[in-house]
Amino acid sequence: MTTLADRPHTALIVIDVQNDVVGGAHNRDAVVANVAVLVGKARAAGVPVVWVQHSSDPMPAGSEGWQFVPELTREESEPLVPKRWADSFEETELESVLAAHRVGRLIVAGAQTDECIRSTLHGAVARGYDATLVSDAHTTEDQTEWGAPLPGLVIAHTNLYWENHTAPGRTAGTVTTDAVDFTGPA
Repeated sequence: MTTLADRPHTALIVIDVQNDVVGGAHNRDAVVANVAVLVGKARAAGVPVVWVQHSSDPMPAGSEGWQFVPELTREESEPLVPKRWADSFEETELESVLAAHRVGRLIVAGAQTDECIRSTLHGAVARGYDATLVSDAHTTEDQTEWGAPLPGLVIAHTNLYWENHTAPGRTAGTVTTDAVDFTGPA
């Protein structure tokens, strides 16, 4: 259980499912469809959906590439957390958004597996959160030209090590989209 006091609630964190981030990503359409299913499940259960949106010099805020993919629609009432670093907590309002909703358990989906997903998962656990990765709802692009493994292997490896990740007083792990239950433990 989370080490954060009085944080009994869960939130879905949707990270960087933006045009330029997932445009050429591995299994893009299936992952985006799974994220859409998760958003629907969270909304139906009354669980906060927190949208994280990256910007950078090559992907400035307001540009077409910066927009969320057209298959996903953020509701006006759902928190939006702009970020410039890989860890969604770093120099953002994510912690205050989660605190306001008394969230101690995160269900994480989005992109990119080998950067923002991993950084945010580790950042969450280091800050006291329980963090569950949805194993079939995250993706990355091919970075083999820089020495990375093929995207499918990056995703599989991340699922493997996060499935077995532990920390004192906190839980981690993976779950498939179909198995996500926002009403109980992941």
